[in-house]
Amino acid sequence: MEQTSTYTKELVLSDSSLSLIPSTWDAEVRRLRMSDRREAGLALAQSFATDPLSLYLMGVDDASCWSSEQLWKLHVRLMVCSYASFKFRGIATSVGPDFDAVALCSPTLTNLVYGNQLMKSLFLPSFAPKHRMPPGTTNDDWLATFWSGTWRLWYQLPKECRKRFFDELYPALHNTKAEVMGHRDNDCYYLGYIGTKANARGRGYASKLLRHMMDKADRENRAMYLESSNVQNNVFYAKFGFEFKKEIVLTRGPAPVRLYCMVREPQNDSASSSLDVTAEKGLSD
Repeated sequence: MEQTSTYTKELVLSDSSLSLIPSTWDAEVRRLRMSDRREAGLALAQSFATDPLSLYLMGVDDASCWSSEQLWKLHVRLMVCSYASFKFRGIATSVGPDFDAVALCSPTLTNLVYGNQLMKSLFLPSFAPKHRMPPGTTNDDWLATFWSGTWRLWYQLPKECRKRFFDELYPALHNTKAEVMGHRDNDCYYLGYIGTKANARGRGYASKLLRHMMDKADRENRAMYLESSNVQNNVFYAKFGFEFKKEIVLTRGPAPVRLYCMVREPQNDSASSSLDVTAEKGLSD
């Protein structure tokens, strides 16, 4: 009897299908916690490693730029801070056994913009009177800026990167979203990031994350807003009902970088439920 029991255990342990990774992680969307910020931030950094906007913000075109190793660490730090900032008041989701795809969504963009204003008032007091708190912003934004570590980016970024990030990008994101969404600016879901690691693309992960957020927005009768930093992804988003509204052009580099602002109105049908997952093979937004 003892020999049989030992033999059975050996067979079980040698089963190649066994794994400590929860089997549901590959098929189901899971909500992330604030404690996941390092793993999720690293996953986003890998997903956006070749993204035009990320390359632009890290100043890879600048001859006086830092080494590639320094820029990579800074890129990861930026994504970790972005994760914490979005998660503070928003929603973070993932699918895949190793944070293969991550999405960050928030009911508002004002947290990021107010953080920009806060840092300018701290480090450049003379500029403070020119920047006012946007509508719908609360004192939580101060806490989110400090707690997420976003304020540290002000002095950690190289000079040109700091200008592109705080003086050019943040105001453009805020002003364009306000212009496009109008009175719904603080009553829509802002899809800040949705990225899939290069080795995990083509598996339908991004589609699952997007549908998960779309279902929530539809139930609440809210629109969704995003900026696509890769024109090739616009077709993917369009298949889910997103429509192009306006273009943002960033011009501090040798070549302009374009962001495509898209909006999806709330829907109550399942027309997009059978979309071909191969459409997301290049998705890094």
